[in-house]
Amino acid sequence: MNSRERVQLALNHKEGDRVPLDLGATAVTGMQASMVYKLRQALGLDAPGTPVKVTEPFQMLGEIGLDLIDALGADCVPLAGKGTFFGFKNEGWKPWTLFDGTPVLVPAGFNTKPDEDGAILLYPEGDKSAPPSGKMPKNGYYFDPLIRQEPIDEEKLSVEDQVEEFAPFSDEELNELTCEAERLYNETDKALVVSLGGQGASLGDIAFIPAPMLKRPKGIRDFQEWYLSTMTRRDFLLKVFDRQSDIALESIKRLYEAVGDKVAAVFLIGTDFGMQHNPFISNETYRELYMPYSMKLTSWIHKNTKWKTFMHSCGAVLPLIEDFIATGFDILNPVQCSATGMDPRELKQRFGDRLTFWGGAVNTQHTLPYGTPDQVRREVRERIEIFGRDGGFVCNAIHNIQAKVPIENVLAFFEAHREYGHY
Repeated sequence: MNSRERVQLALNHKEGDRVPLDLGATAVTGMQASMVYKLRQALGLDAPGTPVKVTEPFQMLGEIGLDLIDALGADCVPLAGKGTFFGFKNEGWKPWTLFDGTPVLVPAGFNTKPDEDGAILLYPEGDKSAPPSGKMPKNGYYFDPLIRQEPIDEEKLSVEDQVEEFAPFSDEELNELTCEAERLYNETDKALVVSLGGQGASLGDIAFIPAPMLKRPKGIRDFQEWYLSTMTRRDFLLKVFDRQSDIALESIKRLYEAVGDKVAAVFLIGTDFGMQHNPFISNETYRELYMPYSMKLTSWIHKNTKWKTFMHSCGAVLPLIEDFIATGFDILNPVQCSATGMDPRELKQRFGDRLTFWGGAVNTQHTLPYGTPDQVRREVRERIEIFGRDGGFVCNAIHNIQAKVPIENVLAFFEAHREYGHY
């Protein structure tokens, strides 16, 4: 059985030859660049000192190349454009070095400057004449977005200002995606996963609120102000989501016309609705503010394509899962089993015939960074046994694999999938 068939069976809640595996098909199922470097070295894929490309500079995710995918037996690949969270493109690679000494390659627009504290500032569209929009603390591993909130004039709040960072696919972008889809579909047997966050599908995703890709963002651009606005400016946000979902729907239609059913799954929304112990919105708020506009997208996809719809939400979201299903989502990621109420057995029993769980195989807050290789193996084996039954499971860690994880534990994760993942 090839990877594409294996993933398709899992998404249709059927068992294949083994549980499919993902590493790097989305920006929430990947690995921080220094860990990609260590993993490639441990597997003997590169000579020492060979740099890794940073393909997602916000989280500093490393490129998961096809050689690494094949070495691990992974089954999915990303169908991604060249855009980044900071508004420059993934092209024109140049050398850079992480604080821990890891050699990497970054895009040409990845222009930085140290501040007085030794932190690193990053600029929207690579333009140093604009205020910086990202900051990596000294000895850090990721960029924090910088808040550049202008004073809010309630009378001048504009929907178009609030969705400035989103746009339908351009003809150039569609041509690039069409060529890449053709290449990946014909030259590999992997399942293609496409992401649409930059086209506005991810309603209320907090990563987009500060708009690190814009030189001078307007509207509600402060985290705290945004969350307050979900209650105090709800009428305005309903108009924003209506416009934003229209932009996303136009992109979805154009993308399907270009690539058809070569795509297995589409990552629509990355909005986190959960904290460690509770959801941070009520079911009523989800149903009024998010559900109608996400349904605009999922309904069209289910009516017109064979794609499965992928949503990401961290945290304790058990009370919201029925609403996620009613919204039309087929896939839930990252399946944060360590959060309150997110017991894997209960999740599988209650929702396993209606949701594919993409993630949940190992705890990236505790077991993976702080456990032993044997503890990692036991947890992965247990999760495969629970989630893998009757299909509906794609093996992946709970969110991206972070920096400073012992490489022995990372290897144990993939070895456990190889050993226990067969049906």
